[in-house]
Amino acid sequence: MAAQLRRPGLAVSLSGLALAVYWMAGELALLALSAGFPLAFLLAGRLLPGVPVAAVSDQVIDRLDAVLQDRTQGPNQTGCFVLQFDDPSWLCDRHGRTRQSEILAACIGGIRGAMRPGDMLFPLEDGSLVVVLAPSQRLDLEGMVRIAGRLQLVVQQPMALADGSVHVTCCIGFCHARQLATQSGRALLEAAQVAVDEALRHRPGALRSYTDELALTRYARDILRKGFASAVDAGQIRAYFQPQLSTDSGEVSGVEALARWHHPERGCLPPGEFLPALEGTDLMKLLGREMLNQSLAALSAWDRAGLRVPTVAVNFSTQDLRDPQFPEQLAWALDRHDLPPLRLTVEVLESVVAGLEDDIITRNIARVTAMGCGVDLDDFGTGNASITAIRSFAPRRLKIDRSFVRGVDHARDQQKLVTAVLSLAEQLGLETLAEGVETQAEHAMLAQLGCGHVQGFVIARPLPPDEVMGWLIQHRERLAKALRINMPARQP
Repeated sequence: MAAQLRRPGLAVSLSGLALAVYWMAGELALLALSAGFPLAFLLAGRLLPGVPVAAVSDQVIDRLDAVLQDRTQGPNQTGCFVLQFDDPSWLCDRHGRTRQSEILAACIGGIRGAMRPGDMLFPLEDGSLVVVLAPSQRLDLEGMVRIAGRLQLVVQQPMALADGSVHVTCCIGFCHARQLATQSGRALLEAAQVAVDEALRHRPGALRSYTDELALTRYARDILRKGFASAVDAGQIRAYFQPQLSTDSGEVSGVEALARWHHPERGCLPPGEFLPALEGTDLMKLLGREMLNQSLAALSAWDRAGLRVPTVAVNFSTQDLRDPQFPEQLAWALDRHDLPPLRLTVEVLESVVAGLEDDIITRNIARVTAMGCGVDLDDFGTGNASITAIRSFAPRRLKIDRSFVRGVDHARDQQKLVTAVLSLAEQLGLETLAEGVETQAEHAMLAQLGCGHVQGFVIARPLPPDEVMGWLIQHRERLAKALRINMPARQP
């Protein structure tokens, strides 16, 4: 359908169709057509981020070029906005495709109503919308910010449906033509897309203006994104493991798998340097599968070496958790490595749990729990999950975010926060793990407060699998030595 919508003669055909509809059925029918066609184009798109500008209808770029060449209002007095719905696939999962169409049509109609005379609205193939501003002598960057806020306010108005109200959020990126050295429609559209990509990284409901620094960051991310799949094939993406200890016994209670990219030019990259390039793409699922397979292979190797590691925790993206086949993929991987489900822990961000309305994720987590896998609620305290949501996901353990752990040995406020989390976990029958523990004093205070498990640099940095073996042997020897020292002397 998208290919048909891009045919060269489509604009002429639509003009004739619009005129015929107006003559035969009146203004209301014409309005329905104006809202329905962009919606059809929007839904025909693949709803995937990262579609290159070359795939966008030439009509958008042509319009931008025409506006830039209009000097009647002064040079460079225009701008471009790109609006991206925060999670359009959730609308379909939650309400069905028909209701999704109604919601998006209402959003498009609202945006049209908020636009000024001469402004134009275009849908892109990645599911986003472009607003091209008509030239104006008074348009400046501050005015662009106000317009972006007005567009966002229109989209984010609650909409009443038969089964309740729905609240759609969106991110907007924008660029004023004066911000660019190259005055072309393509450059202006690309700049707005760079800005909306940055806004999506801070979703929901973020607004971002284009800057040259964002463009450089986007370029670096694109380079990493293009090379990631090849890096997986070349064995450059490797799982490192950070041990987790019981505060009661000091024994290893598990490890967390953390991705590292051994880049041939940039060295060993931590997740923070390449995950932003993968977010929102299928490459996140590729990373999840790679980490799962490497983690289970390492667990099997430690078992053969006689080293006890009860469980390995693997982080999975929202794309993984939303995949209907996700539980089956876990079961297949466990069977392949001849490991029972209880040896695998699935880490889920608290922000994901806070979005309990996503029925597919809810069902998948329930199925994973029913299989026997553990579920850790990661970064707890930062995602605003309700107690009801936590109980619905039935996690095994709450991971207390490092922001609450830092300075807990001397900061009374930190101690109160951690105590509150521990009390909640106790009432819900959940275990607790504090991450980001960096000092012995923090370790000791967490144990004193009643936190069951700890993880952080004070115990060990993330290590490759072979180095984990050496660390496990040394830790076992340290525990045995401590036990001998603490044993009471025999009475003569």
